[in-house]
Amino acid sequence: MNLFKIKKSPRQWLHEHSLKLLAIRDTPEAIAGGVAIGIFFGFVPIVGLKTVSAIFFAWLTRSNILAAVIAGALHDVILPFMPIIYRWEYDVGYWLLHNPHEWPTAISQMRWSGHSWRDWRTFFDGQRFIAIGKPLLVGSTICSAPLALISYFVTKGIVARHQRKKAQQQQPPAASVTP
Repeated sequence: MNLFKIKKSPRQWLHEHSLKLLAIRDTPEAIAGGVAIGIFFGFVPIVGLKTVSAIFFAWLTRSNILAAVIAGALHDVILPFMPIIYRWEYDVGYWLLHNPHEWPTAISQMRWSGHSWRDWRTFFDGQRFIAIGKPLLVGSTICSAPLALISYFVTKGIVARHQRKKAQQQQPPAASVTP
């Protein structure tokens, strides 16, 4: 069996990881908190620090660390779309930070070389940080916070329902009493 030929569809990947989340033994609030933190840091452009940040904040808030790591890996499924998402987050941050509010220049007019969008040093390069990094960080925070909040409540409901069903299945049937 060649391991390099095994490919999963995004739907299969999501199904497997959702089952892993449901198998975690913790409160629905802790699991949902971990998922929300993982989703938040999955969309923030801190390449190389996403998992560490998710683990730290999950630990800090007493959320489930494993749930944060699994949810943070969610961005791997949408990795081909991350440049588009980062551009959208940059646009939102740029619009919020400029007074009067204006949209940034078109992508075709921006000067990017190769894979510079994936290198974190691009965002901290003197004046370029002000031009790129600050709007991107502000925009990613503004855009990912509602997604994290929604994922918290959705996950909490799903996990609570799953745990209730599981508890009902494990209860022995009530003995019938005959007079």
